[in-house]
Amino acid sequence: MTVFPRAFLIPLIISCALFMENMDATVITTALPALAHDFGRDPVSLKLALISYVVGLGVFIPICGWMADRYGSRTVFTSAIAVFLTGSMLCGVSQSLGVLVLARFVQGVGGAMMVPVGRIIIFRAVPRSQLVRAIGYLTVPALFGPVLGPPIGGLITSTVGWRWVFFINVPIGLFGIALARRHIAEVREARAPRLDLGGFMISAAGAASLMLGLGLIGEALAPVSVIALLCLSGVVAGHVYLRHARHIEEPILDPRLLEIATLRASVFGGSLFRIGLGAIPFLLPLMLQEGFGMSPLRSGAITSASALGSLFMKGATQRLLRLFGFRRVLMINALLVALALASYGLFTPDTPITLLFAVVAMGGFFPSLQFTCLNSIAYADIKPADAGRATSLASTVQQLSLGLGVTVSGVVLQMTQALHHHAHIEAGDFWPAFVVVGLFSLASIPLTAQLPRNAGHELARPHTSVARA
Repeated sequence: MTVFPRAFLIPLIISCALFMENMDATVITTALPALAHDFGRDPVSLKLALISYVVGLGVFIPICGWMADRYGSRTVFTSAIAVFLTGSMLCGVSQSLGVLVLARFVQGVGGAMMVPVGRIIIFRAVPRSQLVRAIGYLTVPALFGPVLGPPIGGLITSTVGWRWVFFINVPIGLFGIALARRHIAEVREARAPRLDLGGFMISAAGAASLMLGLGLIGEALAPVSVIALLCLSGVVAGHVYLRHARHIEEPILDPRLLEIATLRASVFGGSLFRIGLGAIPFLLPLMLQEGFGMSPLRSGAITSASALGSLFMKGATQRLLRLFGFRRVLMINALLVALALASYGLFTPDTPITLLFAVVAMGGFFPSLQFTCLNSIAYADIKPADAGRATSLASTVQQLSLGLGVTVSGVVLQMTQALHHHAHIEAGDFWPAFVVVGLFSLASIPLTAQLPRNAGHELARPHTSVARA
């Protein structure tokens, strides 16, 4: 098999899992009112089904790298899809909120392994000269999950019932398993480290507590004191884990890997960027529907422009990196992302639809470029033997950042609404939240500026690197 098909096929297979996970996350939010009606519950209580999924992620993401090293990346990847499908089918047959919450946790366990282990597979299977292109291919099909999710969820819920919202994962997942078993080689480390059981328990408790606490902020599901205690427990557990990791040779999450400049920039700079960007799927549809009074269909059509903008970016990434290098692209593009996202706050109910669509499309182009660069440079200086641990570390921080983005933007929105004394959210309440979102992207620039000027040179200019070698 030639390099190009391999660099295309394997990310495409991994993207089946990413597409399924992203679409499921958006489809279920559309079906929540119907779920609440069938279970005889308040719709707010159904947020537990969303939060339990996040807790599953928080518990098991730290161990995904060790699992791939110990049992083989293909085995873990296909098993993770199977676990996710099991959770989906349990969701579909649920007769009570308790069963649904448990089933969503099972889905979270599968989701914690699917995409991070998929990245490990790509790193080990694709030549470094093709890694940027492969990461770009990975995100293309996955972009359509959030775009197709709401209309598909609404259509399925209103025609055949909400249970089929979960059953549609089954053919997608089985297709992904079949392709993975046929085209992905089984790779495991010759000497997998012993499981750091103590570190796993500490990190799992800390990540689950912090994600649960962040997920409950702004919801009427727990007292403020309980939410604060959960967040504080997560932070304390993180501190305890760092002390633990200093005194063990091979911790489950190894902070010593952050001494690698490219990984450090990807994790910390990328986290600030993801905090800002993670708020957009929450803020933008809310503003268009609640603030501007648009229908879900029109709002979805405008939101989908970001996916179109991302598609146009794919052909430009390698060329931009070849011309300017990772460091300059990450710095300049972070500024452009900040301006693009903050500009959403300038929208008004009278803004022409064509202008809304164009700006949102640009708001998809620049973030997608940043994602591809950040996810690629994370592996620029990583040894194959460290790929699993590096992925576990980066994925854990990424999930915390994305969850924090929704929390921060929600708090800013609520504060603005209170300052304006609005009983309900209005169009003028959104612009401060979009400004804050842009500032987070801007704050990532000093961290990426610390990269060496030739950081990721082998990835940015693969032909030159090969020629010199």
